[in-house]
Amino acid sequence: MLGQLSVLNVIIRLLLAVLFSGIIGLDRAYKHRPAGLRTHILVCLGACIIAMIQKNIGFDALEMARQYPQYKGVLRADDARLIAQVVSGIGFLGAGTIIVEHHSIRGLTTAASLWVVACLGIAVGMGDYIIAIVGFLVVYAVLGFLKKIIKISPVRKLKIEYKHKIDTKKFIDDYFQRHDITVEGVRFSVSRLESTKIYTNVYSIDFGKNIDYVDIVEGLSMNENIIKVETINV
Repeated sequence: MLGQLSVLNVIIRLLLAVLFSGIIGLDRAYKHRPAGLRTHILVCLGACIIAMIQKNIGFDALEMARQYPQYKGVLRADDARLIAQVVSGIGFLGAGTIIVEHHSIRGLTTAASLWVVACLGIAVGMGDYIIAIVGFLVVYAVLGFLKKIIKISPVRKLKIEYKHKIDTKKFIDDYFQRHDITVEGVRFSVSRLESTKIYTNVYSIDFGKNIDYVDIVEGLSMNENIIKVETINV
């Protein structure tokens, strides 16, 4: 039939989708994110397949119109209908990678990367190779290199409850110093639990890219005198 995708065309597009999404998926897997290599490949392949189906629907409509001119005003083929469902539907999968933990939100970048590999899959499936290739290069540059070029040191708030003031506070200060964490400010309070004094410090901390916020929480909680460590939204 006129314009139908050949087997070779289908294979090339699917392999290109696997290549692009695989590289992005490896980056996410290397950084231990919720969605890794296979998830990104499957999302991109699914979007690519849908786009190719949509392409063939359009070709089928053209062929029908050519063979049966009397049906020209009746035949309809919306080139964007299936694609629109992919773009909106992928949001549900992306939402599953977002984790809210102790007032901290993780997984937003992975959710966005899943959405964007679906878009790359659509571009490949529709045969828009220039858009797909340039889009892939830009996406990979953003995921892999942007943080190295633009250094962002966010100020976060950290609430620590502990006992044995002198020893524990020294441990906290030493931990911050070892990991190059700058304390922008701190609030102190004291409460009593039965016969034990409980000290609460709320730190405003500034840290670089070499340590993750979650690693800070886990590292501090290893001390037996620290009762509770939690993040606070600024």
